[in-house]
Order: sequence, then structure tokens, then C-alpha cells
Amino acid sequence: MIIRKSAKEIEQMERAARVVADTLDLLGENIRPGVTTQELDELAEEFIRSRGGEPTFKGYRGYPASICTSPNSMVVHGIPDSYQLTNGDLLSVDVGVTLGGFVGDSAYTFPVGDISDDAQRLLDAGQAALAAGIEQARPGNHLSDISHAVQKTTEDAGFSVVRSLVGHGVGRQMHEDPQIPNFGEPGRGPLLHPGMTLAIEPMINAGGPDVYLHEDEWSISTEDGSLSAHFEHTVAVTAEGPKILTRRLQASGLTGNVSHAF
Repeated sequence: MIIRKSAKEIEQMERAARVVADTLDLLGENIRPGVTTQELDELAEEFIRSRGGEPTFKGYRGYPASICTSPNSMVVHGIPDSYQLTNGDLLSVDVGVTLGGFVGDSAYTFPVGDISDDAQRLLDAGQAALAAGIEQARPGNHLSDISHAVQKTTEDAGFSVVRSLVGHGVGRQMHEDPQIPNFGEPGRGPLLHPGMTLAIEPMINAGGPDVYLHEDEWSISTEDGSLSAHFEHTVAVTAEGPKILTRRLQASGLTGNVSHAF
């Protein structure tokens, strides 16, 4: 069942989403060669709690950290540890915050130092795919219009979408209906209505779409070792069109067996 939110509830979600966006901005200021992903996790948790929030991911089904940090060929759900960032890395960071009973959820893939032209093209395509998906989050459209826009934008740029991971509804729970694939034909699935709140999150690969689960039973990487990028916003469907609740102040651009990406 898709849970539609009142205007007041969306305002409450915006407060959680603001902390998410500010956390990503803070992390972006601190992502550089030599920093460990564990240090970023500690920074994020301290900041989230200082704002009155709770890190949504911590303890979720046993997840041990406050954020997800996924470098290079790791698509999602990387557990922060002693990994030290290196010049040229890509680092996907996923942040969830619970505040006032509502959840905000967003992800961004950061360049570390100087990255290759190919890596930059992947980041550009990921942001364009997210923007295209968000543009379709309008009353009267179908859910698959979002999925199709993400897929077309990604594949037109020469990249592939991960098909075994999906976006999701979000609200009082981190994962609500509906699931939002990043591929599919347009004009299918539920109609979109004002009050729906969606975590739209393209996960795109420089190589093929296949992924595998690591032994830690969380981290997911590309099967072929190619680079991956992950971008996500919490978006409210309104009568006036899509409203990005997790919009960042400092970011450029917009910022079977199916699994949610956090």
C-alpha cells in the first residue's frame, strides 16, 4: 500500500531531509585523499545526533554503521572501515536520518581528488539520470515513467543501470511501497498522486549491470569490476510537480529477488 502524506507530514519529512542534506554537505567538505571511511562515519553520526536526529541505517537489520560508504566498483551498502581514500577514487555515500518520526534518505557519489574523464562522465550521467527520473514524479504520470526516464538517460550516455536494486517509498519507515526500479517501459504501474514521497535512486555502472553480494552480506559490487555511481533524493509528489526534500546547498546539479538500496 502506498502511503500518501499530508502537507504537514511532508513538512516534517523536510526537517529530517534537511539534516540528511547538511550531513552530505559536511561529508563532501571532508572527503579527500588520506581520510578513512570510518572517520567519515564517525563525523556523520556526531553531526546527525547534534541536530536531534538518529542515523536511520544504524542497527537496521543489524547494519553496524551510520552511513554507507561504497568506493569505486562498490555499488551500495559499503560498511565504513579503515579504507583510506586515494586520489582518483569515487566514493558513493548514502545517508538516512530519522527525525520527528519521519525519514529522509539521500545519496551522492563524490570524486576524490582528481578523477579520470571517464569517471566524470559516469558521475554526470548519474546526476542526469536522477534529474530525469525526478522530472517524471508528477501527478498523473505512472511510476514506470520514472523508471524509464532513468534507464533511457543512463543508456543514452553509454552506461548501464543495476536491475536487481530499486528505489522505494519513504516516510515514517525507510522502506515503504512502492518499489521503484531504474528500468522499464513507460506508462505502467501505479498512478502518481500528490502526497506520495519517493526515494528515487539511480545506481549506474560503467560496465555491465550485474552485481554480487560480498561475504559481509551487505556490500554490493559490480560483477565486472567496473566503476559505479549512486545518486538519490527524497522527493514529494505535489500538485505543482516534484519537490526535492533532500536538495543540497553545496552540490552541483541535482543532487523475484529485488533488494532496496538504502
